[in-house]
Amino acid sequence: MREACRDSVHPVSVTDSWTAIDRWLSQHAPATYAVLAPPASDADLRAAVEVVQLPTELIESLRCHDGITTWANLLPEAQPSSAAQIAESWQLRMELAADFDGFVVRPPSEEPYWHPDWIPWADSEGDLQVIDVRTGRLGMAAHDGIGDFATGWPDLTAYLSEVVHSLHHGTGVNGWYPYLTTQQELWWDRGPDQLAVNDEPLVRVPAQS
Repeated sequence: MREACRDSVHPVSVTDSWTAIDRWLSQHAPATYAVLAPPASDADLRAAVEVVQLPTELIESLRCHDGITTWANLLPEAQPSSAAQIAESWQLRMELAADFDGFVVRPPSEEPYWHPDWIPWADSEGDLQVIDVRTGRLGMAAHDGIGDFATGWPDLTAYLSEVVHSLHHGTGVNGWYPYLTTQQELWWDRGPDQLAVNDEPLVRVPAQS
């Protein structure tokens, strides 16, 4: 279950959240800060929009960073994609769903394998974190399962706002907690008591009031 948003978590704009994330990374995890891609260009966005509708929040995010230049454990749950990767992932899921009638909801499931209005803004080894343009809600679409919004977010703004809160206060985001590696990287892991990753020690971002 996702932790309830604390009273101190006041959603701010996507741009303000990325500004806060950038500042925190530059101070505490410069190796991760270095992999943030520059903003998407107008040409990048136009090319993506020719393939798939991009919600306003996502365009705002892409104008901050067009994904990341190489894999990094930047965000809990999934890593942000570029405009080109978003268009490519959406087209691939549309083709896969068409192959086996994956647009159909099959009870008792509440969601299909894929819906044309799901925009894959972030990727976790083929499992996509999606924005439903009909409602703005954020959820996951597994590569071998169905869509799941049960532990999602009301929108991208709320998700990024809680990421900022977690970095500054050491709290969890859907059960993922922020740590720092010895290589000055940010690392999100399940649970608050992880000691190492790949035999390298982890230091949890300290919880603050």
